[in-house]
Parts: sequence; structure tokens; C-alpha cells
Amino acid sequence: MSDRRNFLKASLAVGATSALSACSMVQKADAQASNSSAASAVNFPQGVIYTRENPGKWAKKVGGHAPVVEVVGNQVTITTNHGMSSKHYIVRHTIVTQDGEVLASKTFTPDDDEPISSFDISVTDETLYATSFCNKHDFWLTTFTV
Repeated sequence: MSDRRNFLKASLAVGATSALSACSMVQKADAQASNSSAASAVNFPQGVIYTRENPGKWAKKVGGHAPVVEVVGNQVTITTNHGMSSKHYIVRHTIVTQDGEVLASKTFTPDDDEPISSFDISVTDETLYATSFCNKHDFWLTTFTV
């Protein structure tokens, strides 16, 4: 069981980093093409990353899957309003930079009471991504600034 859990943790970290790195490259290319310093809208790969604005096939699942981010100073709290059971639970939260660097993460088990994580983030005035991965309803992302 420990080996399987470690494999899942590593897979999620690699997947999150790869997906966000790819998105970052697309954003930079879009920004350069439009002679803008930053892309005004983020278009994450549909069917891979879901957001409150683009929930794809999970439109009815937004409230219980899109991470809610609260920032107080450098303290960032991620909450996913989602129940935790052995058959359906939030697996992991991460905070990732636009370049795909994982700044913080927390892995959950079905035995956890609720998927809430808090992190002290030292970067400032930077756009970051909070992610929440559900074992049934995929990978969700919320953009925020510290």
C-alpha cells in the first residue's frame, strides 16, 4: 500500500508540473504573439485541467471540486468543499508557479476529515495555481496571487 501511495504522489506531482509547464509555454507564446506582456486569458487543456470557469464534463461538480483559496499575508489556505470516503475523496492539493515549480503540497487519505491545507508561501506579487485532484473527477485548478 505504501509503494502504491508513493507512486500516486510522484505521478500527481509530475503530472501537475508537466501540465502547468505546458500551459506556461502556451501562455508565453500567446503573449509574445499578441505583443502583450501577459496573456489576458488562460486556456488550460480541456479534458485535462478543469477550472471554475471551464469545468468541461464536470459542470455540475464545480462547487465540490474547484479549490477555494484564501490568502492572508503569506499564509495560503486551500479548501476543497468535498466529502472524504474510501470510494471518493480529494487526493492532493498543490501550489504551483507559472513555470511549473511545486511550492507546496499536501496529500490526503480517505480517512482525513476534510481536504484543507495551509502553507506559508514566501513569493509575493506572483500569479500562482492551487490544484485539487479528486480520485473520480480529475484535476482542478484555481489561479490566485500572493
